[in-house]
Amino acid sequence: MIRLFNRNGKRAEEVAVDENGRRAVIDVRNITKTYQMGEVSLQVLKGISLKVYEGEFVSIMGPSGSGKSTLMNILGCLDQPTSGEYYLDGVDVSKLSENELARIRNKKIGFVFQNFNLLKRTSALRQVELPLIYGGVSGRSKKAKAALEAVGLGNRLNHLPSELSGGQQQRVAIARALVNEPSMILADEPTGNLDSRSGTEVMQIFQQLNREKGITTVFVTHDPWIARHTQRVIMIRDGKVVADRKVAQPLVAGESERPSEAEELEGIFQEVYYGGSREEYN
Repeated sequence: MIRLFNRNGKRAEEVAVDENGRRAVIDVRNITKTYQMGEVSLQVLKGISLKVYEGEFVSIMGPSGSGKSTLMNILGCLDQPTSGEYYLDGVDVSKLSENELARIRNKKIGFVFQNFNLLKRTSALRQVELPLIYGGVSGRSKKAKAALEAVGLGNRLNHLPSELSGGQQQRVAIARALVNEPSMILADEPTGNLDSRSGTEVMQIFQQLNREKGITTVFVTHDPWIARHTQRVIMIRDGKVVADRKVAQPLVAGESERPSEAEELEGIFQEVYYGGSREEYN
């Protein structure tokens, strides 16, 4: 554990570290989430605890209704847990106000969504500048251009979304997520709306950014093939973590052909779901 201190020198919080000395970017401690629907209480998350460390590339998987989308919203500071604690880069964000959460989202989290979420009449350069504008950052054009060049779009700075392919639009979204140098990238089905070739290109970018720049990346996906390209898979079922395993040999994007859906499911379940200890399923 690493002890953090506030400006007055008082102890603020201990940050978990792994065996390699990496700090926990995400440290979720026994969080629950309950929705009140009239007189009925629906508990979606039932005491989830997990850590994601600096430089990790992690997938969170689960079937529909498992709670993975609710967990993603909490990890992205779009929602707050009913109980428990969530430390993001050493900061307890589980009880912050809406304005404080907005600042955290802008500074510490880069979002990439399945539907790109680009403004239709705004150039790629301006799309990437938006988080910098909200954050009051100077030198915006230079930083946005550098982010676009990092994802291979240095020659598409002034193009509108309608002038870009789906894969290129997602690369703009990745550049927008990167431009503020966040603590982590949170990606929700980032290849879900892309054809196989574009999906492979986008996955290559994520792997390159993680490998070369050490950017902590969390995918939320239902796709076993995508999960096999990451370093670790966390499986959610009925609001609980039922498996958390490292991927022994992560696939390299573009070097393997996609198998059938049945083979994908069998592979990921054999490697992750069935490969753990009995205690993981209790």
